[in-house]
Amino acid sequence: MTIDLEKIIEDFLSSRENIKKRAIVCAGTGCVANGSLKVFNTLVDAAKELGIDAHIELKKENSGSFFSKSGCQGFCQNGPLINILPAGILYTKVKPEDAKEILEKTVKNDELIERLCYRSGDTICKGQEEIPFYQKQYRMVLKQCGIIDPENIREYIANGGYLAAKKACMQMTDKEICDVVLESGLRGRGGAGFLTGRKWDITRKQEGTKKYMICNGDEGDPGAFMDRSVMEGNPHSVIEGLIIAAKATGADEGYIYVRTEYGLAVERMNKAVKDATDIGILGDNVFGSNRNFRLHVMEGAGAFVCGEETALIASLEGKRGMPLPKPPFPAQSGLWGKPTTINNVETLATVPLIINYGALEFRKIGTENSTGTKTFALTGNVVNTGLIEVPMGTTLRHVIFDIAGGVTDDEDKIKEDNFKAVQIGGPSGGCLTKEHFDLPLEFESLKKVGAMVGSGGLVVMSKHNCMVNVSKFFMQFTQNESCGKCVLCREGTKQMLLMLTDITNGKANEETLVLLERLAKAVMAGSLCGLGKTAPNPVLSTLKYFRDEYNAHVKEKRCPAEECVNLLSYTIADKCVGCGVCASKCPVKAITGQKGKKHTIDASKCVKCGVCMTSCKFSSVERG
Repeated sequence: MTIDLEKIIEDFLSSRENIKKRAIVCAGTGCVANGSLKVFNTLVDAAKELGIDAHIELKKENSGSFFSKSGCQGFCQNGPLINILPAGILYTKVKPEDAKEILEKTVKNDELIERLCYRSGDTICKGQEEIPFYQKQYRMVLKQCGIIDPENIREYIANGGYLAAKKACMQMTDKEICDVVLESGLRGRGGAGFLTGRKWDITRKQEGTKKYMICNGDEGDPGAFMDRSVMEGNPHSVIEGLIIAAKATGADEGYIYVRTEYGLAVERMNKAVKDATDIGILGDNVFGSNRNFRLHVMEGAGAFVCGEETALIASLEGKRGMPLPKPPFPAQSGLWGKPTTINNVETLATVPLIINYGALEFRKIGTENSTGTKTFALTGNVVNTGLIEVPMGTTLRHVIFDIAGGVTDDEDKIKEDNFKAVQIGGPSGGCLTKEHFDLPLEFESLKKVGAMVGSGGLVVMSKHNCMVNVSKFFMQFTQNESCGKCVLCREGTKQMLLMLTDITNGKANEETLVLLERLAKAVMAGSLCGLGKTAPNPVLSTLKYFRDEYNAHVKEKRCPAEECVNLLSYTIADKCVGCGVCASKCPVKAITGQKGKKHTIDASKCVKCGVCMTSCKFSSVERG
C-alpha cells in the first residue's frame, strides 16, 4: 500500500493542538537503571490523584498535559531527567517523591523548582539552553533522541521522518543517491572511516538481483554507548537510513544486528520495524516505487569480534563469528554469498539528514576530510559524563573542559592538572595526553598520533589512574574477545597480557618492555582482522607517552599513581599516637605495638588492603 506521510503529519499535529504542556521523562538505559520509569509511573498516578488533566497517549479529543518517555537525553551524570515543554525546563536527579511537587508547581503554575535544576557554579540553569553541557554541542543525529517518543512512529513522521526515504525512493536514482552521499563526505562512524557513498557504489555495481543491507549495532567497546542510545532514542532514523541505502545499492532485504545485551535497544528496534511494516513503509512496493524492502532484527551472541564485517555475516548465517580474509569483500560476496553492504548505526542515522538538507549543507559542518558531526560516549573522571555530539574537528580541550566541565580528582576538585590522558576509540584506540588538547578530533589527525576516532568512546583519566593498569584492562578485554583464529592475535594478546600483569605485579625487568613493544608491533602487522591489528594500540600509545610510568614499575618497583596493589607499601609514621585502631581493623594481624606507642606493620604479612590507612584518624599511615 502507498502511505500518505502528509496525512499522518496533519493528524498528529491536530492531536496535540489542545496539549498545553508536555513532560518528557528520559527512558534511556542509564536513566531507566536509575529509576526513571518509576518516576514516570509516579507522575501519572500523582496527576490522577491531584485531578490534573494529563494523558499518556495523544488523541484529538485530549487536552491539558501530555506525559511521554524519550530515549537518552545525554546528560547521564544527572539522571533521571524530566524535560518540560514548552517552558524548556530541565529537572535533574529527579526522584519519585518529587512528582507531586513538579505537578503542583511547574505543570499547574509554571513555577520553577530551583533545587531540581542543574547548577553551573553558582548559576541556576533553567533548561538545556542554559546548561554548558548542551550549549557547547552541535546535535544533529541526537537532536530528536531526547524529545520524541521512540515507540511512536507517527511522532517521528510528524517531525519530518521518512520524507528523505520517500524522496530517495521516488525522485532519485540509485547512482544519484550514491553520488550525493559521496559528495557529502560522510565516512563510516563505526571506526574505519571509509567513505559511505563509495561503499554503496561498489555494491550498486555488482551484478545480481539479490543483495542485502546490514546495520551493525554490535557495539562492544568498553565505555561506548552511542549506537545503543540512537537505537533506543530514535530507531526510525536507522530504519530510514537503511531504506535509502537499500535503494542506492539495490538491496531488497536487510538485517539490524544488535548485541543481545542491549535489551531495550532490541525491544525498540523490533517495535519500530513492526510499526514501519504495519504502516506500509517497509515491505512490498515501498512508497509506491515498485521496490520491496524487508527488514529483520537479529540479536548478536555478545562476541566483540562480531563487530567485524565478515564475522558479523558469519554470525547472521548461524555460524561461529570469525573473520575471513579479504578479498572478496562483502560488497562482492557477503551474506549467503550475495553482495552485501554493512553500515554502522550512526552512519545510517546520518543519511536522512544528508538527503533532506543536501551534501553541500552537510559539508559545512566538520572539516574538509571529516565532515559532519560525531557522537561520543564521555565517561571517566569528568564532572559530567554522558552522550555528546560535536562537529568533526572539535578539540579535546573543548570536549573535556567546555562540555564535560573539567577533570575531577578523588576529592571531586576540578583542576586542569588533574588530567592525565584520554583513551579514545576503546580497545582499538590509543591514549591522548595534554599535548593533544588542541588536536582536532578527526580521522587523519588522530591517525597521525597513533589513535583513532573508533566508534566514539572517550574515557577521561586523572592523575590517579595508572596507565599501565589501563593498558592491561584493555588488553584483558581484547584477549578475552579474540576469536582464536590467528596465532598472532590468539597467543600474542595472551603473552602481552601476561607481561603487563608482571609489570603491575613488580615481576618484570627492562627486557620485558623491549619484548612487549616488539610483540605488540608483530600482532599489529600479522593479525587477520581489525580486532587483532588494533589490539596493541593502547599498549603502544601508553609506552610512547607514559614510558616513565612503565620504567617506574620496572626499575623502581613503584606505581606512581599508587593504583597497582602489589607495588604498594604501608608504613606508620612517627606521629602515631598508639591508639591501636589500625591493629584492631587489620584483617591479617600485620600491625603490632603497645598502647600509647608507635605501631609497626609487618610487610611480610601485609595484604595491602588499605584498611589501616582509612581507619586511622590521625593520618599516621602512609602509602608509597
